[in-house]
Amino acid sequence: MTFSFSATPDFDFLNSFARHIRAEVHDNVLEIPKHLGHGYIRQIVFGPDFEVTLHHFQLKEDLIIRRNASAIASDLITVFFYSNDEPLAITYNNNPQVQFSARGNSAIQVTSNDLSSVICFPAQRLINYMVIAIRPDSLKEFISIDKPSSVLETITGNGSSFLFFENMSAETKLLLKNMIAINMGDMLSNFYVRIKVQELLYHVFYKLSLREHANQAINSADISRLLYIRDEIVRDLSKPPVLRELSQIAAMSETKLKSLFKQTYGTTIYNYFQQARMEEAAFLLKKGKRSVAQVGYDIGFTNLSHFSRLFERHYGQNPKRFSYS
Repeated sequence: MTFSFSATPDFDFLNSFARHIRAEVHDNVLEIPKHLGHGYIRQIVFGPDFEVTLHHFQLKEDLIIRRNASAIASDLITVFFYSNDEPLAITYNNNPQVQFSARGNSAIQVTSNDLSSVICFPAQRLINYMVIAIRPDSLKEFISIDKPSSVLETITGNGSSFLFFENMSAETKLLLKNMIAINMGDMLSNFYVRIKVQELLYHVFYKLSLREHANQAINSADISRLLYIRDEIVRDLSKPPVLRELSQIAAMSETKLKSLFKQTYGTTIYNYFQQARMEEAAFLLKKGKRSVAQVGYDIGFTNLSHFSRLFERHYGQNPKRFSYS
């Protein structure tokens, strides 16, 4: 099943998707029909410039949501939170897929409204994700800083293209879990959710504000190249990235590539590679039922002591203990 839409300023996702699957919305909640699966999509509107959509469902067939950038300009800021460990595939502007999962650097994505995207939701998998849509003026009011960082200025500025990725902290995971569990029949539930959504935004934008700079202009073409470079970095985790080769692929100078990559992903190319290696190692140790040595060799370590030290630095315990925990 494929659902396509254009992201116009007045687009109503919940009711449009309900019409697509021939279901009805009651009190801003779409219950998934039993012949399609189970679960719900809930929309909570706090005002004309601020709303949140909670997705909690499992479908019997694959769902592809295709979001097309509209020719009508919109300054909407969108923040995605995906709290499942199993990755989804998300594509921006027909570029290589980003693995969207709670255990990766891409669990949280902050994007401008001028990018097209495609998200693939596999059948028979429980999906938990949340989308916050907010306009710059409302976000500025929440943040209320006289001299915001360059990252925050980019996000709240008019006409800027941007795409930022963040990982999922323990606090964020707990907030999302509590929001899913709340009884929406409680008369103060919307009040509670609004507080928690603002708390989520605080965690995201606090981390983004710590990034060194975002004063280098970025456009959709740059974002496309960065997504491709990110795909190249994680394609083979047994081989460290070579900056010279990546800059040639991106058709950027090494200086520009390093700067834009850190601006978008919040870390250097090499640190991103190392973190991806450790996340893959953790996944293989938990799900792949392989020995520590096998995992270390698979991701390119010839010195297992070095692998163990790096892994412990990331996860607080050595690989062998982690595999049994």
